[in-house]
Amino acid sequence: MPSVLIEVRRQYTPTQEFALMEAVHMALREAFKIVPGDKNVRLIVHEPHRFAYPPAREQADFYTHISIDAFAGRSLDAKRNLYKAIVTNLEPFGIPPDHVKILLREIPKENWGIRGGQAGCDVDLGFKVDV
Repeated sequence: MPSVLIEVRRQYTPTQEFALMEAVHMALREAFKIVPGDKNVRLIVHEPHRFAYPPAREQADFYTHISIDAFAGRSLDAKRNLYKAIVTNLEPFGIPPDHVKILLREIPKENWGIRGGQAGCDVDLGFKVDV
């Protein structure tokens, strides 16, 4: 049940925006083994002057920041696979691998209020977190 926020510095078409969000979601499905319908992905398109980036990047408009809040418990290998899958899935959009920053925040299940106000630790999630 990861919650994803993608922040970019350039305009994409609506079709490209949907595909960009889907690319990150597919990486989560692959690496974290979440179910297909478990999708919570948001995209914010910033005006370039409102989104500073590391100065060593050659294509500033393609700098992409991805924040993922997820239940704690995934293995280091699953996280590594996620990072690689996201970068690979974003390459068709012209986003260079070194222009992607991924911030993964792991939150204990009891700190999520889901499915009608239940604590995440009290809910059958329908998937394993310890992958």
